[in-house]
Amino acid sequence: MKNKEEPKLKEWLIAQVDSGAYGGLFWEDKAKTMFRIPWKHAAKKDYKETDDAALFKAWTLHKNKDRVRLDRDNPTVWKTRLRCALNKSTDFQVVHERCELDIPAPYKVYRIRRDDTEASLLERPQKKSHMSIKVKTSPSSPGFKGKQEVAQACEEEHKKEEKQKQYQMIEKRSDSPHHALLTFCTSVQISDFRMKVTMLYSGQSVVKCTTKSPEGCFILQGCLSLGSESIYGPCSAQQLSFPYPNSPHMPPCLVEATNQLLSHLGRGVLLWVASDGVFIKRFCQGRVYWSGPLAPHTDRPNKLEREKTFKLLDTSAFLYDLQSSIQRKGTTPSYKIELCFGEEYPDPTTPKTKKLVMLQVVPMFAVDLLQKFHLLIKD
Repeated sequence: MKNKEEPKLKEWLIAQVDSGAYGGLFWEDKAKTMFRIPWKHAAKKDYKETDDAALFKAWTLHKNKDRVRLDRDNPTVWKTRLRCALNKSTDFQVVHERCELDIPAPYKVYRIRRDDTEASLLERPQKKSHMSIKVKTSPSSPGFKGKQEVAQACEEEHKKEEKQKQYQMIEKRSDSPHHALLTFCTSVQISDFRMKVTMLYSGQSVVKCTTKSPEGCFILQGCLSLGSESIYGPCSAQQLSFPYPNSPHMPPCLVEATNQLLSHLGRGVLLWVASDGVFIKRFCQGRVYWSGPLAPHTDRPNKLEREKTFKLLDTSAFLYDLQSSIQRKGTTPSYKIELCFGEEYPDPTTPKTKKLVMLQVVPMFAVDLLQKFHLLIKD
């Protein structure tokens, strides 16, 4: 016996608005022709997954329970699914003039199209911005394609929506001395997928290099073994190996402890830069912790689960923060990433100089953009 047909997006979403179960989701007018939907970015410091991602997760659960299990703890993917569904649906129309995306509690407003006649009356041409963020197709890497396929179809459309208010503001500031800077920030093309990688033992730098492969790099102990494709999938990423700890400044006890820790990092981690951010996937047996722009905690450890892809930096959030910095509305955007192997991190009780094995990762596109930003300021 077949299950009863599930409600489509329109019926489902109207039911959620009527339920009052989600904070920030409510009718915009008494006639119930428009509703407000919370739209906070996951990179915000005050972002709470249980509250801010609840509706997006509910839609994924409604469509396919297995996908929630596979993508749990990934609010960006949940949000992408509902956004794409809204964009593709002929039942909804975003009301741009009512949306507020640059406030502490951002939201979008959608109008429900009741029928074809009403839709034709409500529709009106939207002013197109001459600026856009151009991005290169993300390189294929293990664990990355699944999420990329979800978002790829509407990636450019999403970015235009998220940036529309910024573009309108920029156009109004055409006579401002900062206009050239704002134009530069919003029209930048991300095509540099290199990373500056620094390995540290007990706070001392032992390896510094800049990666070259657009596929990213493997950070591991030793070299990839034969048959590694069965573990990592087809990937031609650059290999960077942890060196033997032989510094004369390291006491024998630290050398022994470091070697013991490195023995658990044989399969290492895979790091790569894509058009929409910096990603990592852990393969090694040893535990790995991290800090960075998208880290959920700054005062307690952030652990990387094994064989699960994590996003460490979001390109759109970085560009948004860079623009805010140019407008003197915010500080310099965060872009540095730190990995700690075998020991919990961040750790308020122990300075990072005491951690046995750490890795610092800096995406070169972020460095180049900040350098250009400061050069433009001087001019």
